[in-house]
Amino acid sequence: MDRRGFFALLGILGSMPILSKFAHGSPKKLSFGDLRKEAKVNVVYHADFGQEKRFMGMLRNIRNHLSVYDNDPTQVKIVIVAHGEGVKFFMKNLTGSPWEKENIDTKAIEQELRDLNIYGVESLICEITIKRLKLDAGKLYDFCKIVPSGVGALGELQSKGYAYIKVQ
Repeated sequence: MDRRGFFALLGILGSMPILSKFAHGSPKKLSFGDLRKEAKVNVVYHADFGQEKRFMGMLRNIRNHLSVYDNDPTQVKIVIVAHGEGVKFFMKNLTGSPWEKENIDTKAIEQELRDLNIYGVESLICEITIKRLKLDAGKLYDFCKIVPSGVGALGELQSKGYAYIKVQ
């Protein structure tokens, strides 16, 4: 089995209902000290915007980015840092959030994010945004991780050698 097949199998196993009952309700919290270079090429994508079309374009760019490294997480490590309006794309549902009346395709976005997660793409969510907007962290997808500050995480990752990309 090649690496692509191995990581696809891991994703399938991780999405099985029997395994999901062991997942904890709240996302894991990371400190800036937990952020490290993990591959030959390390990249951080910045998501602080609320336009769904732009976000889906960013996910398409990430998928293309991975493909030139044969979807091999030992060759390329990609992290998405979300804060402000960008956090809404990482929520299971928007009820009780400032975006609850928006009509975004949360199911399609979730599937894209889960597919990317199979290949090691990490989603880091800003704790300041969660607190400021009184968001329920339990509504974040199970693969998300919370960092003390989104912009702080961007600076930390760049200081550790991550290239910065923001999709316009």
